[in-house]
Amino acid sequence: MDKALKFVIGRLRGCGYAYKGALLLIKKEASIQVQVGIAILMTILGFYFKITSIEWILQVFAIGLVMSIEGVNTTIEAIADFVHPDFHNKIGFIKDIAAGAVFIAAITAIIIGLLIYIPYFI
Repeated sequence: MDKALKFVIGRLRGCGYAYKGALLLIKKEASIQVQVGIAILMTILGFYFKITSIEWILQVFAIGLVMSIEGVNTTIEAIADFVHPDFHNKIGFIKDIAAGAVFIAAITAIIIGLLIYIPYFI
């Protein structure tokens, strides 16, 4: 098998693992399930209000940002719990920082949502 074909097969396998990971995240993590619900609601609102292409781009970006950072947060928490299952100040600090990143992404998404939808309600 030549290098190019091996490369393509490797990338396809990688996409399969990524898809599996996304499904596991959605199936197992309550916070992502809530975010999926919010994403569905916001998508319905987007169609209802017929938001512009730029607004769709911003909305999709905001949804993807929050869900991606939540996935990273979940991973960090799982690794921290695996490394040190008992309470430890440094592990707590690491988990708090990861949760803070989700908080920042969520606040950003809320601001984007307000900027998009407030004009439709006024």
